Amino acid sequence: MKFPPASDIRRMRKALDITQTELAKESGVSQSTIAKIEKDRISASYETVVKLFETLEEMSKNSKHDLTAAEVATKEIITIQSSEKVRAATEIMRSSGVSQLPVLKGDTPVGSISEKIIFDKMRSGKTMDELKDMPIHTIMDDNFPSVNENTPMSSVTAMMSDCNAVLVLRKGKPVGIITKADLLKLI
Repeated sequence: MKFPPASDIRRMRKALDITQTELAKESGVSQSTIAKIEKDRISASYETVVKLFETLEEMSKNSKHDLTAAEVATKEIITIQSSEKVRAATEIMRSSGVSQLPVLKGDTPVGSISEKIIFDKMRSGKTMDELKDMPIHTIMDDNFPSVNENTPMSSVTAMMSDCNAVLVLRKGKPVGIITKADLLKLI
C-alpha cells in the first residue's frame, strides 16, 4: 500500500471529523505524538505513520459521514465579470495558475471561461488580437453546475464526470468551487 506524506494525516483526520484523541485511541499512537506529527515537529517512524494511515483508512471505511461540498470546496474563488475582456481572463488564469474561471454578472454566476474555450476560438479562425479585446460574455461557455453547500460529496463526484468544476452556493451566492484537483486531494 502506498501512503501519502505524513503531512496529510491532519487533513485526512479532519475530513473524517475525528479528534486526535479518537485517532490515538484507535491506533495506539499517543495523542501528543499525533499532534507533533501533524505540526511537523517530529519525524515519525515508518511504523507509526503506517499505523496511523491504516487506522485512518479503516475509520474511513466504517465512517457514516459523507463529506459535504462546503467541506471540500476551495473557498477563495477566482472569478471574472462577464463584461471584462478576454485579455483580463487570460492574465488572471496565468497569474493564479488556474485554467478555468466562473464568469459572474455582479454576484450571479452566468457562465465560464477556460483556456480550452480560448484555444477553440483560435482554432476556429479568431486571431489573438481579435480575441484579447472581446468581452468574455461573447465567447463564454455554460455556467458550471452548482450545488448547495450541504450537498454530499458522493453527489458532487457523480456530477463531475461531465464537467471540470462545480460551484458551491449558499443562498444563491458562490461560496466555494470544487475542481477535479480538489477531488484528487481527497485520495
